[in-house]
Amino acid sequence: MPLFVEVAVHVPGNTGTFDYHLPPELEGQVQPGCLVVVPFGVQRVQGVVLRYIDTPAVPETRPVEVLLDSLPVVTGAQMELAQRLSDQTLTPLSACLDLMLPAGISQQADREYQLVEPLRVADEELKPAARCIVQLLQERGALRGRQIEASLPHRHAKEALQGLVKQGAVISRPVLPEPGVHPKLVRMVGLACPPEEIEPKLSQIGRAGTPAYQRRKAMLDFLVREPWLVEAAWVYAASGGNLADLRRLEELGLVVLSESEVWRDPLAQVEAPLQAPPKLTNGQAQVWSTLQAALHGQTNEIWKPYMLHGVTGSGKTEIYLRAVQEALLQGKQALVLVPEIALTPQTVRRFLGRFPGVVGLVHSQLSVGERYDTWRRARAGKLQVIVGPRSALFTPFPNLGLIVLDEFHDSSYYQSEPAPAYSAAQAALTYGRLTHSVVLLGSATPSVEWMYTAQEKNWPVLALPERIMAHRQTVEAQLSRLGQKSDPVEVGSEGSFLPLPPVKIVDMRQELKAGNRSMFSRALQDALTKTLDAGQQAILFLNRLGSATYVFCRDCGHTLRCPRCDRALTLHSDAVMLVCHTCGYRRKKPERCPNCGSAQIRDYGTGTERVEQEVVKAFPKARTLRWDSETTRQKGSHDLVLSHFVSHRADILIGTQMLAKGLDLPLVTLVGVILAEVGLHLDDFRAPERTFQLLTQVAGRAGRSPLGGQVVLQTYQPEQYAIQMAAGHDYAGFYRRELDARRKIGYPPFSRLVRLEYRHAEAQKAQTAAQRMAVQVEDWLREGGYDNTELIGPAPSFFAKQNGLYRWQIVLRGPDPAAALRGRNLGDWRVEVDPQSLL
Repeated sequence: MPLFVEVAVHVPGNTGTFDYHLPPELEGQVQPGCLVVVPFGVQRVQGVVLRYIDTPAVPETRPVEVLLDSLPVVTGAQMELAQRLSDQTLTPLSACLDLMLPAGISQQADREYQLVEPLRVADEELKPAARCIVQLLQERGALRGRQIEASLPHRHAKEALQGLVKQGAVISRPVLPEPGVHPKLVRMVGLACPPEEIEPKLSQIGRAGTPAYQRRKAMLDFLVREPWLVEAAWVYAASGGNLADLRRLEELGLVVLSESEVWRDPLAQVEAPLQAPPKLTNGQAQVWSTLQAALHGQTNEIWKPYMLHGVTGSGKTEIYLRAVQEALLQGKQALVLVPEIALTPQTVRRFLGRFPGVVGLVHSQLSVGERYDTWRRARAGKLQVIVGPRSALFTPFPNLGLIVLDEFHDSSYYQSEPAPAYSAAQAALTYGRLTHSVVLLGSATPSVEWMYTAQEKNWPVLALPERIMAHRQTVEAQLSRLGQKSDPVEVGSEGSFLPLPPVKIVDMRQELKAGNRSMFSRALQDALTKTLDAGQQAILFLNRLGSATYVFCRDCGHTLRCPRCDRALTLHSDAVMLVCHTCGYRRKKPERCPNCGSAQIRDYGTGTERVEQEVVKAFPKARTLRWDSETTRQKGSHDLVLSHFVSHRADILIGTQMLAKGLDLPLVTLVGVILAEVGLHLDDFRAPERTFQLLTQVAGRAGRSPLGGQVVLQTYQPEQYAIQMAAGHDYAGFYRRELDARRKIGYPPFSRLVRLEYRHAEAQKAQTAAQRMAVQVEDWLREGGYDNTELIGPAPSFFAKQNGLYRWQIVLRGPDPAAALRGRNLGDWRVEVDPQSLL
């Protein structure tokens, strides 16, 4: 009797699971969690085996065709997590399981397109997108659909391909690409005989004195000195030889060739000196006592997460390190999540210095091979700690005991697309509960919703309200090396407390009245001068890219906008290019207005490039670095920028929001915020909270050492409460005021939201589809008796056009609006439950 399995097939938009039988050759090999290839209609697709079943749901089942990995690719806890995520996010199970597979191993079914020649359609009858596809297929031959879409972005290639197939110009067939990543094998070489047996055979390796003889003799001499197998590349480097030389020596029985797997480890070259745990302060000791009891399972309460609310520089990372150490002592593994790739170099060094040899790194800038090998090492138990952004949560640890989320308030823990739209912080709670792991949520500025939930559900909130004095030795050593003198503030020994940096709010309206038209206030100019004269470092923060935020015509007022997103283009003066930071569209800055022909083209606004230019003008001797998404596109660029600044190869670091996220820079004594209200007035109820968090966090980069520090915060709206309370480091005051404002308008945490979004290349079709869906949703609300759920919209999204598609949205607000949509067919609509943005 055949064995039956239930499989979640990896087909976009498919919400169900399907039953298959195992052929005799796979019986005893397939386990729940294994990745397999199965037939699905006319396609062959990947799928994850969920479980064995006694009786299939259909009378005739089809066989599982291929087992892609002999070991399960997801653990039992991960499969349960995927089920919960699927239910919570209204997303197909297969999409949630795909989160847990490393890049390269997961493949979706595709179609291969081939041109029918001679071409059956006249060139003039083809639309522009179709003409591009025909030209591409003529140049490169048959291609898969995703290859065509990648080669022709923003051209709506899918619709054009369907048209070409209908016209008979192109034929297609279903294909399933092979996994794009495999273990890395290297050729190894060793002697095949005792060294004394080499001499008699030297006459056979080549004619004496020839280059071939010399290369092969050098190879043998090198191998005699190596007691173990060595990589062939080492032999080539030592001798100048090649594979043909090794093959000849193998034929003579002098060497043996083999292959060996090597791990692609992104941390192999990272230097991290060993670090002893410092003595805890009294506050840290109290926090650690509570957490240690939880890690030992000594609490009698039901499972709850722990929130660590500590001001910037209060020593939260040391608590994380102690918790990881305790988990490892118990034979368990730990996940440490950070909000940005930019933070991983500094964080991973801290953990490598404490736990050498067992720390792995995961993030999207690593190669596919590095991510795949890190995933396999974690699955095999060769790694015990993984550090990375939100994707690190899905590492297949067999015995997870601790999940840490640093700066857990950060929006980068939320993924909006591709589906599923999920919060890594919320997913960590679900995963921690499933695995009985301790979940530790750390932040200086927890979101209003999370803090309210913690108070309502009586979660343990552990407080670290004082900043710890650190880096005395680091500062003294650095200044001594640079031959500089300083007068560090007298704040006691290492481990005593520092005050939070004073924040000076500068009203830029008054600067203009005083005749100062520079982007730098007089207070900031003075502070920069003193900081540079003292041989210290400064950070200048502005959450905008480029040199100018928009370019316009002074005669007719026409603004140059992206044709695909309808958003103002940003000027980048280094390349004299106008760039859309949403879709990547680029064009040269025109000499004349495309609307009226005038030559009065001007740029307006300020971005990080312009800030850097103005710094160079005002302080020509200062060494500057810029740290934003434009300067950190390449692998390792975050680490390079950070290491340059930490080693004081630059005096001023200029950047966007990644500067605000947990960096520990001991020589930074000044933070200047160029324009505090950026983003404050976006049409989103969370805009004041994001502004408060960002300003509080970036201010926290100053004064983290005995050198002390200060913050200069420039604004045209000094009276705004988010700015005032950030300047006063007043989290409690902001929380109370913001909570009261949310209560009055009935938004989270006093309700929950679901956002539905529809996109289409034609504006009218997008609007019609949105209006039709609104009627349908209203019917569902009435049918289900959801009288306390409100429908808002339909309406165009705040960014109404993006990547050439018009966007319309519907928002549901109520106690549990997702319940009204569960099990409903939403078609091509994107769904976000508890969205982080309504833009």
